[in-house]
Amino acid sequence: MTSRNLDQFLESNIANLKENGLYNEIDTVEGANGPEITIKGKTLINLSSNNYLGLATHAELKSVAKQAIESHGVGAGAVRTINGTLDLHIELEKRIAAFKGTEAAIAYQSGFNCNMAAISAVMDKNDAILSDSLNHASIIDGCRLSKAKIIRFEHSDMEDLRAKARDAVESGEYNKIMVITDGVFSMDGDIAKLPEIVEIAEDFDLITYVDDAHGSGVTGDGAGTVKHFGLQDKVDFQMGTLSKAIGVIGGYVAGKQSLIDWLKVRSRPFLFSTAVSPADAVASTKAIEMLMESTELNEKLWENGNYLKKGLKELGFDIGESETPITPCIIGDEKQAQTFSKRLYEEGVYAKAIVFPTVPRGTGRVRNMPTAAHTKEMLDRAIRIYEKIGKEMNLI
Repeated sequence: MTSRNLDQFLESNIANLKENGLYNEIDTVEGANGPEITIKGKTLINLSSNNYLGLATHAELKSVAKQAIESHGVGAGAVRTINGTLDLHIELEKRIAAFKGTEAAIAYQSGFNCNMAAISAVMDKNDAILSDSLNHASIIDGCRLSKAKIIRFEHSDMEDLRAKARDAVESGEYNKIMVITDGVFSMDGDIAKLPEIVEIAEDFDLITYVDDAHGSGVTGDGAGTVKHFGLQDKVDFQMGTLSKAIGVIGGYVAGKQSLIDWLKVRSRPFLFSTAVSPADAVASTKAIEMLMESTELNEKLWENGNYLKKGLKELGFDIGESETPITPCIIGDEKQAQTFSKRLYEEGVYAKAIVFPTVPRGTGRVRNMPTAAHTKEMLDRAIRIYEKIGKEMNLI
């Protein structure tokens, strides 16, 4: 017999989520995750993928991945610290460091793993972390795992950050203090004020940590938000993913050689989880090489992003203050956001509703992620569908 307490907990809480429009239905994509996708036999314009540059389905990446399977097998076979470090992992880390403009880099199994690993490897219960109030869930969990004192500052509010940094330093309670922020905030598309953050960090000797999961491949002509501001020698931790613009899977931290050496002996996901597969490692390396050689895909991404933004804004939708191709369409009410997303689906656009707890209550939205792989015809079709549903629901 299974636990009745568990059954009651699950049934009541799932019912509550559904009643409040907060229950997320998971759809299955039949085939590749490209600019168009198929779900339940229906072809849809895909505006929900993080595949910013279209690299997840790129022919060259598929080719090198197949070759790596033939030469190195389908799995690394061990954790990195035993004998799971393949020559392909070393080459990937060298490429990441060159790409991010740092002395060295370390690769992990996912971006979430990076934040769980790196923060807790350096910060502990005797330290404090100044964290932007809109930081990603993986940052929040990584901070909690470290057991450091978490001090939230208002989103991109530099006066609040400075005041809280001063209070933390003057209290004399902490051995080390870190300031941590997303480079690009994934729900609103705005960019962190890194020059000001670095200036405050220098004034108070703060450790700087930038999670550039949505910036790498997007900002700074593809090199990321830290490079966009020319701050490679000023930021201690550059964290990013290999699963968004890079198009594969995994994550990394780039920084000084001494930092990377420490993470390789003290970050638990690196020590206790099998390395990414040979195919993933070599495909990620190839993607980074492509971005270092050409900005063509990055330019196409921004062209498409600006085109979609302009179209939706002219229709009268609230697209927030995004500074990147990420284009939120803010509805407000959670149930209405879910209904809007469902109607878009029925008309041929896949744009997932984002509701609490991913975003604050009352700011439910449909988030659009245009990519370099979308055609103008696809975007025009999507805009026409947005217009139809927006008028139908009295949103515009």
